[in-house]
Amino acid sequence: MGMSNLTRLSEFILIGLSSHPEDQKPLFALFLIMYLVTLTGNLLIILAIRSDPKLQNPMYFFLSILSFADICYTTVVVPKMLVNFLSETKTISYAECLTQMYFFLVFGNIDSYLLAVMAIDRYVAICNPFHYVTVMNHRRCTLLLAFSVAFSCLHSLLHVLLVNRLTFCAPNVIQHFFCDVNPVLKLACSSTFVNEVMAMTEGLASVMAPCICIIISYLRILIAVLDVPSASGKCKAFSTCSSHLTVVTLFYGSITYVYFQPLSNYTVKDRIATIIYTVLTSMLNPFIYSLRNKDMKRGLEKLISRVKTQMDMLSTTQANKIHEP
Repeated sequence: MGMSNLTRLSEFILIGLSSHPEDQKPLFALFLIMYLVTLTGNLLIILAIRSDPKLQNPMYFFLSILSFADICYTTVVVPKMLVNFLSETKTISYAECLTQMYFFLVFGNIDSYLLAVMAIDRYVAICNPFHYVTVMNHRRCTLLLAFSVAFSCLHSLLHVLLVNRLTFCAPNVIQHFFCDVNPVLKLACSSTFVNEVMAMTEGLASVMAPCICIIISYLRILIAVLDVPSASGKCKAFSTCSSHLTVVTLFYGSITYVYFQPLSNYTVKDRIATIIYTVLTSMLNPFIYSLRNKDMKRGLEKLISRVKTQMDMLSTTQANKIHEP
């Protein structure tokens, strides 16, 4: 191998979703719309929960944090992708690549642990309703959130530091639309054995732990609901979980497909699957949680009504000022 190939790379080239020039502008328009919908939908969820006293309980507290994490999650990936759609170079510096990788892993893991915490919350609400307020108190909710954030930061730091110790040689083309771990590892010319072992042990454990919590919580919920004598009671109990289950299926289904396979098997199909948990799930979350939840519908309606009233008052004030002598 030549000396030029052994020089440490200062930047990478992100190949994106398509290398065809005619695809760039349509893809830019599509992902810009998806990004704006994601920002608007999740911001509305946060504002509706914060402004409605009836939504001040643990379930909606965690939902508001999940919406905030989803905004951050997509913002780590999509803006750079949009820039690259309209750029000819499509480069990303080495430092920027590792930074993007770190925050992508942080917010992805926070999402994962929040989904597990929300499953536990539903279990307590359905299976132990009389002690719900004491079990899911403010202190415990804060500790669960703090653990989710702290573990996600440490987990992400570990994997980014392991990537940083590698040597990367030419070519420097990442077969992806952002700096995900597996596509970057494929460019390394030094051994990635430690990285792969950590991904399949610590990485697998960090994903499976919340997944197991969700499975156990829903098994307990299922057992409890089957004991409910009335059909209407069963439907009500299942309806409170349906939104969360839909999001969990989308998120964990796509992650399992992409990451739980050998590094050598990583292909272009995985890029498409990655869109599901990086962009699509975050965009659909507000619709899934609001359309199937009467309390959220009412909260959003009250928020929109309040905004309209304030806009009307503002326009009336401005009109009066114009007509003043």
